[in-house]
Amino acid sequence: MKYVYILESLSDPDRHYVGLTDDLRDRLEKHNNGVVSSTARHRPWRIQTYLAFSDTQRAIEFEKYLKSGSGRAFAKKRL
Repeated sequence: MKYVYILESLSDPDRHYVGLTDDLRDRLEKHNNGVVSSTARHRPWRIQTYLAFSDTQRAIEFEKYLKSGSGRAFAKKRL
């Protein structure tokens, strides 16, 4: 199972991060422990939304979409 997730920074609620992982709990822990350099400055993080995919390629495509301009607008309005 692959998870596409959106994190929200608790220190800066306007800051979000989109990612893809096999283990959601472990990945959130890494974000909050500063292991992920792109999210270390805006800790702590909480999971805002996540979706589970059985198809890896679809998960990759959806993550890529959420990182696009129209995907960010979709996530802001619908997720």
